[in-house]
Amino acid sequence: MPGKLHVVRLTTSERAEVRALLAAGAAPARTQTHARILLKCDTGAAGPRWSDARVAEAVEVSARTVARVRARFAAAGLAAALGRKRPDRVYRRKLDDAQEARLVAVACTEPPSGHARWSLRLLSRRLVDLEMVDGISPETVRQTLKKTSSSRG
Repeated sequence: MPGKLHVVRLTTSERAEVRALLAAGAAPARTQTHARILLKCDTGAAGPRWSDARVAEAVEVSARTVARVRARFAAAGLAAALGRKRPDRVYRRKLDDAQEARLVAVACTEPPSGHARWSLRLLSRRLVDLEMVDGISPETVRQTLKKTSSSRG
């Protein structure tokens, strides 16, 4: 059986840092779990050298999670293995600043006849009618209006 592709060897200072993080108990649960995984997978002189299956059972995660934490430690170090990876995706805003200002201006006008007030659905339809956007969900309108201090009554 071949050896592990990603081996965890914690230095004395890294081991002390991980133990201090666990002793404090103030870190997020995921960070504490990853810290426990690293301590159990440690193949250094002071490490227990547990198998992935044994670590997974002890920490109550899947063996795949143990392998991912080991791989992240080998590739990017302790901070990356303990922390959470930020999403790679860049979210493009549906409305720019000028369009947001125009949305607020429309929301402050009188609602269409037959309606007592602007609904999110009416506002989203009006933005499409004004050709500000090709399409926009009422939820996006809600989030945009929530950022402002205006009140729709």
